Amino acid sequence: MGLFTYTVAGAALILIGGLESLASAAISLKQISTSEPPPPKTHRPAPATASFLSTVTFLLISIVSILSIVNSLISLSDAATSKDSTGVVLQMEVIAIALLFLLYSGLGLLSSILESFRFPPKLLNVIYMFAFGEEFLLFYAQNKDPSGIENRYYDLILVPIAVCLFSTILELKGSKSSYPKLGRGVGLVLQGMWTLQMGVSFYSNLIANGCALHARSRGNFTIKCKGHPEYHRGRAIATLQFNCHLALLITTAAGVFSLVCKTYSINRDFMRYMPLGVGNGGDMQLDNSQFTLESDDEDGENGIQEVRSVEMQKSALVVPESTVNGYDSHP
Repeated sequence: MGLFTYTVAGAALILIGGLESLASAAISLKQISTSEPPPPKTHRPAPATASFLSTVTFLLISIVSILSIVNSLISLSDAATSKDSTGVVLQMEVIAIALLFLLYSGLGLLSSILESFRFPPKLLNVIYMFAFGEEFLLFYAQNKDPSGIENRYYDLILVPIAVCLFSTILELKGSKSSYPKLGRGVGLVLQGMWTLQMGVSFYSNLIANGCALHARSRGNFTIKCKGHPEYHRGRAIATLQFNCHLALLITTAAGVFSLVCKTYSINRDFMRYMPLGVGNGGDMQLDNSQFTLESDDEDGENGIQEVRSVEMQKSALVVPESTVNGYDSHP
């Protein structure tokens, strides 16, 4: 059951992040098409509009939030039955975070569907920012058992959550750029990938040898190892897994970016390779024959010769007096 929950949550986060990235790409393509005309016979229609993608994103966030609340209520009931006070408090925090995401997605969905209902986008982003902030604090403060290696996984998931939080803060400033939405989409994708990895690592045999899961209740568990070597090996494996996911995400993002640029003929000047000397029509091409090697001594001798020649010209200059019939004229 735990593996299924992590799998559904991770897949949903990846899908939501992908939709956020597509919405950002749609906005960027629209800006490019309006700023400069596309070349003939190479323009293709842009992807689905950003408004439609935003509506689908709000709908998915609402569904995931409701499922998270239902799952937390089940875990809360199990923790109360097992008399696990820590599990009860933990599930209450999860429910509070899920309610914030549900409030954000519900208001956004109503604003997208109903023309008579318009919620301020900045207030909507404030709710989104608080939701990511609460999620960050949940994993940051979750240190139930210092000897459990699950804390390393929780520390690493703070990276994509921080990216989402920072991107939402940038979008809150009122910038018309689509890059904050793109950053949040990438952060959600990485968070979904790491959630999948946590589910596989916690509830399967793909964890370090000598480490096993010990559950106090359905939503409160820890992963203990036999000794310090197994503990450090488990933390090192978690770091290596995160680096692999990050490298996979960067490689995939670079490939998708290249494909989009090729498909929609995005060939701005900053994307072109310009060899040195070609941009100004070849004016910067250098002629090797114009170069001479002259020392400072030669420059000094040339300067002295020029001064002497000027003095000789001045001494040779004579102003003759006017003469008449070969005789000097007198006043």
